Amino acid sequence: MGNIYYPAVFHVSEDNSGYWIEFPDLPGCFTEGKTDKEAVEMAKDALSLYLDTSDEDFEFSINQPSSLSDIQKKYPGEIIMLIEGDPGYYARKYNTKAVKKTLTIPQWLNDRAVKEKINFSKVLQDALISKLGL
Repeated sequence: MGNIYYPAVFHVSEDNSGYWIEFPDLPGCFTEGKTDKEAVEMAKDALSLYLDTSDEDFEFSINQPSSLSDIQKKYPGEIIMLIEGDPGYYARKYNTKAVKKTLTIPQWLNDRAVKEKINFSKVLQDALISKLGL
């Protein structure tokens, strides 16, 4: 899954000290920020964390994003923005523990790779990243 965009509603706090942000399509996905910039960054962070299912023991469905116009109709007068979320951000940042894998390749290929001093782990990581489109 690549990056995905969801509409976010930016509400000005009652005391005008910042914003609180909600994603109407994603139950429980809220955050806040004191400045415009901080609010947008916090929204990206909250969305990416919500979309990260890499550490889940069970499957759950995530609602598809509504259209911007549908959200604008529901929240007239509020600030609506599309926010980009990266579902793999937290997994790439925090799940970096090395995992040992056993693989099988032909002897001639192993001999050639060893002779060329190829790092098998690096080649496998690069190939998996490419194959998965990450």
